[in-house]
Amino acid sequence: MNPLLAPEASAVHSHGQRCALSVNVNKVALLRNTRHLGIPGVLRAAEACLLAGAQGITVHPRPDERHIRPADVRELAALMKQWPHAEYNIEGNPTQNLMDYVRELRPHQVTFVPDSEDQFTSDHGWNLPADRERLAPLIAECQSLGVRVSLFMDPLPEAMAHVAALGAERIELYTETFASAFGTAREAEVLAGFTRTAEAALAQGLGINAGHDLNRDNLSLFLRAVPGVREVSIGHALIADALELGYTETVREYLRSIQRAYAA
Repeated sequence: MNPLLAPEASAVHSHGQRCALSVNVNKVALLRNTRHLGIPGVLRAAEACLLAGAQGITVHPRPDERHIRPADVRELAALMKQWPHAEYNIEGNPTQNLMDYVRELRPHQVTFVPDSEDQFTSDHGWNLPADRERLAPLIAECQSLGVRVSLFMDPLPEAMAHVAALGAERIELYTETFASAFGTAREAEVLAGFTRTAEAALAQGLGINAGHDLNRDNLSLFLRAVPGVREVSIGHALIADALELGYTETVREYLRSIQRAYAA
């Protein structure tokens, strides 16, 4: 383990598995792309987050290159080789440009997301079993390359058996509905749906990731209620916080939020 990792990185949930923080650096690239000066640096941001204790880096390279660009994906893959205890997660639609990166770089994990090419942001999970036929061979190819597959999914307990039947190792719960309900009268009801989905996923032997609009305010509550979450992927809120707090303190704040979720 890197000796510079923050002590907060040791948070472990009730299933004995650490919940990892993977930092999505897309928004760093989005800001950089507004000028031609190369700042802020995507590699510098990723390294600062890893030094602060983040256990992974996530990117979602879209075909229009609006933020992360192909060179970024490759340079980050090279950087991650210097961090053997951290994971590299590449997200995207496997029917667009994602599989080219998988074949070339073989990251630790790919997250299949059903985005259209012009979609503003990810806003729904896969429709199973309807999407089974097109996903099955792509999942099999990733696994033949030694790459773990996570499917971006809505909180639907009945869909977990279909994910397991496809052979994907994990799901990533699309958490926007929880974030929208946080602090409202609907919070408990919506959160209960995520709990039931996680329980169904665990019963099928699936690993659980989560992401989308998680932040310092809502993260602890989500992790306390949803069993077995192995990784949260956080980008927009974390990078926004880093503009005020800096990368190091921001990452450590998120790690503290994870730790608080599992405190006695």
